[in-house]
Amino acid sequence: MPKIAVGTRNREHYRPLVLPEAAQKRAMSPSLSRREIEVLQHVAVGETSKEIAVALGIAERTVNWHLERAFAKLRAGSRAEAVALAMEAGVLRRPHDSRTGP
Repeated sequence: MPKIAVGTRNREHYRPLVLPEAAQKRAMSPSLSRREIEVLQHVAVGETSKEIAVALGIAERTVNWHLERAFAKLRAGSRAEAVALAMEAGVLRRPHDSRTGP
């Protein structure tokens, strides 16, 4: 294995790695699970925990657990804030609410 010289020689040839802004945001975004994202998508269209539970075929308590985990990862204090932060991080897209008219 070749040795790499360490020292100040040739230091002017090294530049720090600077990622584009979009890549920096992706790298810093919280890693939400697939289910946490799915639950937040339902929250984004205004569904209650009970409605989400029925739609996903899981218990309401499980929905609330996924929401709590998402809140912690996003450092959010409310459903609205969690959705807004997830959208800002690029984890969620703007929801299309099919229950409203044009």
